[in-house]
Amino acid sequence: MRILSLLVLFFITVFSQAQNQFTRVEPAFWWVGFNNVEVEVLFYHKELNLSSYQPKIQSESVMLKRVTRTENPRYVFLTLAIAHGAKPGMVPILFTDGKKSLSYAYELRARSKDKNRIQGFNSSDVLYLIMPDRFANGDTKNDSLSGFYQGVHRDQPFGRHGGDIKGISDHLDFIKDLGVTAIWLNPILENNQKRESYHGYAITDLYKVDQRFGSNEEYLALINKGHSMGLKMIQDMVINHIGIEHWLMRDLPERDWIHQFPKFTRSNYRSEAVSDPYSAASDVKLMSDGWFDNTMPDVNQTNSLFAKYLIQNSIWWIEYAGIDGIRMDTYPYPDKMFMANWAQQIMNEYPAFNIVGEVLVNLKPMVSYWQQGANNKDSYQSNLPSVIDFPLTNAINVGLSENGSWDGGLSRLYTVLTQDFIYPNPNNNVTFVDNHDMSRYYHNMGRDLNKFKMGLVFLLTTRGIPQLYYGTELLMDGDYSIHPTVRRDVPGGWKEDNVNSFIPSGRTKDQNEAYDFIKKLLDWRKTKSVIHVGKLTHFIPNDNVYVYFRTNKQNETVMVVLNGNNKSMNIDTARFDEILKGKSKAKNALTGEVITNINTISIAPWGSLVLELD
Repeated sequence: MRILSLLVLFFITVFSQAQNQFTRVEPAFWWVGFNNVEVEVLFYHKELNLSSYQPKIQSESVMLKRVTRTENPRYVFLTLAIAHGAKPGMVPILFTDGKKSLSYAYELRARSKDKNRIQGFNSSDVLYLIMPDRFANGDTKNDSLSGFYQGVHRDQPFGRHGGDIKGISDHLDFIKDLGVTAIWLNPILENNQKRESYHGYAITDLYKVDQRFGSNEEYLALINKGHSMGLKMIQDMVINHIGIEHWLMRDLPERDWIHQFPKFTRSNYRSEAVSDPYSAASDVKLMSDGWFDNTMPDVNQTNSLFAKYLIQNSIWWIEYAGIDGIRMDTYPYPDKMFMANWAQQIMNEYPAFNIVGEVLVNLKPMVSYWQQGANNKDSYQSNLPSVIDFPLTNAINVGLSENGSWDGGLSRLYTVLTQDFIYPNPNNNVTFVDNHDMSRYYHNMGRDLNKFKMGLVFLLTTRGIPQLYYGTELLMDGDYSIHPTVRRDVPGGWKEDNVNSFIPSGRTKDQNEAYDFIKKLLDWRKTKSVIHVGKLTHFIPNDNVYVYFRTNKQNETVMVVLNGNNKSMNIDTARFDEILKGKSKAKNALTGEVITNINTISIAPWGSLVLELD
């Protein structure tokens, strides 16, 4: 036994000096203690023919289960089986071809036991979506770096502006004080593209934070700092495509890792084809296999090696960084059976985790198809816990912008919720009024502060997991038809800015009114389990006045009244007796005013009331 230990120590000493013998090893390290005991490790050497090398492992607790060679001889994939009860440490691997040898000490780490890591997110949370390049520039030294196509050109709407991880970290107090509980960052992984790399959705290295944002270590420090302040982290991931400049594209392991065509072929973007019972196979294939853009090669998730690579990458980020959830981009576009397997494997390892998928359609049946537990005709089960609720968003933005009618105005809010029977778990839907892919909410409300407030009252008191887009609290404006305007910099995030919107004195009167309103509503919402999980009961709108209640078994009752009229309205509450049940007074949650007689409630033009009933 002592001889074996000395031999292993010798291997580790020698191998640790030879780690640079491979161009790439991914994942660079793994963990002991997963339910799935296997890890598939990619080894790549840009100059050597690895197909002629035979690998051997010197370990009592790790077995070399499988060696997979590809059509590109510069790659080899080793499947390692890690015994239950294996200890953290280095696993020596020796590659020999009879004449030469390569060595690598593969690291196995201990999984974190910190219960404050990897918390998941739910309807008690409010998410705050940030585009890192446009939030704040905390470190100007990483603005323009050698080896990257794009540096900072803040005068260019589609250029990089220099926002980074340090800028976010420097303003965590601002985010925390607003009252949100979780941060969702647009993708922060390397996007070393020749154009439009700022948005992050054309990833060129799935294991590395873009250095213009910072480092992996800085990202981890941001998450840890956020956790210490009670802020969770949601990581935006992309599995449908990679960037054209991704390192894999320069030397693919196998040609079919990417969907390739005789000439550039774009997706038809018709995600409804995937769930369509009458769809033509060619339409589904074009939807799933066509490229999202000419700089975004479409990934083939049916290739078993690449599928495993992608699944492991997601698990690696969860365990390494301690993220609390994933927002998956373009969820219906990849192979749907792969996506079901991807979600299942993540949830098997992290049962308290949450994943929300982007299903960018405004029809509920097409969105609900992708949520776990859906009663689909084709029996498909996605294993996806949460979906982004675009139909609700559309109802808010349209309903508050038009006159009341049988099916218009605030009736749209009522109607969209009457269809919740289609969702397996509507309270786990992520709800929002705007994001980085649509016109700013304040713009959609015609810059009317009362309408602006009404939509936010609805968002933050109805069912679901609300998400706010950075700058909404500052009345940031923008029209998606000129889409860089919806991704503007936060004034004050750059040292050269003349205005600092992060502090009250740097904001206009209306901006402070909006910020204070949202903060008060969010601070109130934090402790209200009746809003998080309480039963929702709503009444058919009359005269474009919408009334609904949240109730729970603890006899808490919150009444919300929305008036979509240009005049004051007096509401006879006798209609709501089944909920009121003799309650006689209420407290306005936003003003503190006590209403001693709720038989009739008066509400101002385009007014919103959140009443705690007693």
